[in-house]
Amino acid sequence: MKIAPRKISLSLLALLTTLSTFAAPPVGPPPPTPPPPPGLPIDSSIVLLVFVAIVYGFYTLKKFKLQSK
Repeated sequence: MKIAPRKISLSLLALLTTLSTFAAPPVGPPPPTPPPPPGLPIDSSIVLLVFVAIVYGFYTLKKFKLQSK
C-alpha cells in the first residue's frame, strides 16, 4: 500500500485549520440591539378595522354565493 503525500498534507491542513479556530480568542460581545421602530397606534382605529373586516367578509360571501348559483 502506497502512502499518499497529498492525503496526508490535506489531513494536516484540515486538522490545523480546525485547531486554529478553537485556539482563537473569543469574539467580543454582540452589538447592542437597535431601538424598535416608532409604533403606530392601532388602538384608536381597531373598531374601524373590525367593521371593515366584517363588511368585506359579507361582501365576499355574497359574491361567492352569487357565482355558485
